[in-house]
Amino acid sequence: QGTRDHPPAQTALRDRLLSAVVSCFKRHGAAAIDTPVLELRETLMGKYGEDTKLIYELQDQGGELLALRYDLTVPFARYLAMNKVTNMKRYHVAKVYRRDNPATTRGRYREFYQCDFDIAGQFDPMIPDAECLKIVHEILSNLQLGDFIIKVNDRRILNGVFAVCGVPESKFIPACSTVDKLDKVPWEEVRSEMVGEKGLSPEAADRIGEYVQLHGGLDLIERLLQDPKLSQNKLAKEGLGDMKLLFEYLTLFGITGKISFDLSLARGLDYYTGVIFEAVLLHQENEHVEEPVSVGSVAGGGRYDGLVGMFDPKGRKVPCVGVSIGIERIFSILEQRLQASGEKLRTTETQVLVATPQKHLLPARLKLISQLWDAGIKAEMLYKKDPKLLKQLQYCEVTGIPLAAIVGEQELADGVVKLRDVATREEVSM
Repeated sequence: QGTRDHPPAQTALRDRLLSAVVSCFKRHGAAAIDTPVLELRETLMGKYGEDTKLIYELQDQGGELLALRYDLTVPFARYLAMNKVTNMKRYHVAKVYRRDNPATTRGRYREFYQCDFDIAGQFDPMIPDAECLKIVHEILSNLQLGDFIIKVNDRRILNGVFAVCGVPESKFIPACSTVDKLDKVPWEEVRSEMVGEKGLSPEAADRIGEYVQLHGGLDLIERLLQDPKLSQNKLAKEGLGDMKLLFEYLTLFGITGKISFDLSLARGLDYYTGVIFEAVLLHQENEHVEEPVSVGSVAGGGRYDGLVGMFDPKGRKVPCVGVSIGIERIFSILEQRLQASGEKLRTTETQVLVATPQKHLLPARLKLISQLWDAGIKAEMLYKKDPKLLKQLQYCEVTGIPLAAIVGEQELADGVVKLRDVATREEVSM
């Protein structure tokens, strides 16, 4: 349940998508790493907030309690700590596992790909953070998925808001994961969960409501810096100062048109410590499909300065900021689009089919195809001793092979090969 096979057409589409994403990561100077699918259970526990229950735990295997990796961030932090790496820019594309209730129509699976880009190391504030947002902007613009917005917030601003609204510190994280639902449910529901389930006072919830429904740009940051209550809170003040700096850098990158400073953005994970962001596709009415695809978030990330220290025996910290591209969701949009357009995607890259028009010419085909393969040319032939020429040309049409190299008795006698353009039917001898 919640897993799937990818037939050739889907795999070809996914490879095309992944290579677009990876080429952006490489353009920004990232090196690739890989980590095992299995981690020690204790490595993963307590890092994901309420979502810890979705971790796939495995039976005890000879004294080790193991689990399948839930994301690529925690394994990266473990990797940095274990290898005492204090400075790294890496990307990682791999499958992760979540024991979620699969909603396969919305691109939610139990086994799925993640594509992560992270910058680890001690740097001046907000420069790496701004680059992560630029990467999201580049990838989403490049894939032409339609209009999108990147929401940005900071955990310190949120914690400051909770503090000035009278929320005890022990309830910050539960309050955070409730606020995170604001993009899916109306404020009334969020408020009643805060009061009913998370035990906040109704007054505190109302005060939070005044803040978390705000969104804007530099103007809003300036306004909050003047806010009599928030400006007194050390955490919120730091967060707002950094947010202002971030917007200055994003202005230089020329992408603020797609960025929204949004106080309702909380991101449910425990390990975020600073800037957090999430890219959302804006609802597209699609004339081809009866049901418009509502995909929601297609990328997310943030700063997690404390995670590496959790794995270091001496508690040495390595500040990190990173972004994860929601490749499965983007994939389901592109897939639906391809189906709607009726365009056929080639599943192979064969450049030429070696064909023969008469009988008893299998040796000529085998010799020619072998020379082509040795020369690095992608070539195929039919696995029959004496196939009909029409059959061979039809095979080219069905699979999208652009050229046929034909060797008949006449060609052999003349020492030439006839090269046929399958689409235009033009032929040249060479």
